[in-house]
Amino acid sequence: MSNEETLHDRSPITSAEALQDFPLMEVPMDYRKSLWSTSVVLLGFTFFTATMWGGGSLGVAFPFGQLMWVIALGNLLLGAYVAALGFIAFKTGLNSVLLARFSFGDTGSRWPDFVLGFTQVGWYAWGTATIALVFVRLLSWPQGLTIPLMIFFGLAFCWTALVGYRGLERLSLVSVPLMLVLLFWSFTIASRDAGGLAGLLSLEPVESLTLGAAITIVFGTFVSGGTQATNWTRFAKSGKIAVIASLLAFFVGNGLMIFTGAFGAMVYQQADIVEVLALQGLLFAGILMLFLNIWTTQDNTVYNFSVAGCNLFRSEKRKTLTIIGAAIGTVLAVLGFYDWLVPWLLLLGTFIPPIGGVIMADFFYKHKGQYPLLSSVRMKKFNFSGLAGYVIGAAAAYFSPGVPPVNGILAAAAGYILADMILSAAGWKQEHLQHSGERRRSG
Repeated sequence: MSNEETLHDRSPITSAEALQDFPLMEVPMDYRKSLWSTSVVLLGFTFFTATMWGGGSLGVAFPFGQLMWVIALGNLLLGAYVAALGFIAFKTGLNSVLLARFSFGDTGSRWPDFVLGFTQVGWYAWGTATIALVFVRLLSWPQGLTIPLMIFFGLAFCWTALVGYRGLERLSLVSVPLMLVLLFWSFTIASRDAGGLAGLLSLEPVESLTLGAAITIVFGTFVSGGTQATNWTRFAKSGKIAVIASLLAFFVGNGLMIFTGAFGAMVYQQADIVEVLALQGLLFAGILMLFLNIWTTQDNTVYNFSVAGCNLFRSEKRKTLTIIGAAIGTVLAVLGFYDWLVPWLLLLGTFIPPIGGVIMADFFYKHKGQYPLLSSVRMKKFNFSGLAGYVIGAAAAYFSPGVPPVNGILAAAAGYILADMILSAAGWKQEHLQHSGERRRSG
């Protein structure tokens, strides 16, 4: 039986499940999407202003040639990580929080639910605060409008997420091409102002940054989002589509965001991309870009929160949880979350990547690349191999030198395998009980 056939082999899909984007089950093949659709949604997610600001810190620390290598290497690592998870999502039809039921256990998976949901609502708060502050600052509006704008944008940004995958896709179809045009327009002006390639090569860095720290910025800024990109790659029609779309978004798309921020900082000594656009005479276009840029990430972010919440509470009411997530994010924005970005990034780089490492080890090592249907399995409450792997990975990300997110992924995968070998040798099996159905074969 092929993978596609198995995904059809279940009770008829209800309209409620389809409207909620299958929050607690595999995505059936009838609902899978093309390469164009999957790529556009993921690109809309990775076109994120915070990534450009992260790139700005690189542009003042490296000469042009070395900068390009740092950006390429960091985004290649990120793209490969997301592509591996994307392939698993296609094979199973499951997202990361549902995959965590296998790798962490039914009760144990609530920890990844909480971590992934909590970090995403934090990003939602940051984006909501950012757009309000930028509007007030660049348009010289009264400071008293800041909080009302946060409340307005906090509630408005979740609208497309309420619609589901279709809403995210339609917004991205409009915003992604517009942002690309603006970014290349800005790049052309900056190249002219820098004096062409010769001028770029002559620019000297004014700050210092180690190679490990630089790659951590590139990789770590969006690794939390990459871990949850399975929310959309599980809709892919084929493994090739899932992998290519992941690489387009997280190697090419995220790389473009990093490069744009770094390039502007290098030429104008200004890490704020909106300020760079203002210097180039593109202020109003910059505000439009920022608005679309943040919107396409905000709706994906709160969508991620709702999906994690569905698994945490075992509820199919994704739309209700979307509204709750937007409300929490708005409150955090009003309380000043904008000033917490740096510690937030450090938190993400430590506690998110090991989740992906555990999932990959469980799928490829423990289950040999094939999971049974969720409905055919009675889950163990805790998968202690996965929990041990996660603790080891998080500790490695927090304490080890080098590139913490990469260390966390590798250590979590290795820790899972080692713990599973020890537990199996002790006779403490971690297998889930399969009570009906058929094990999915590779297809």
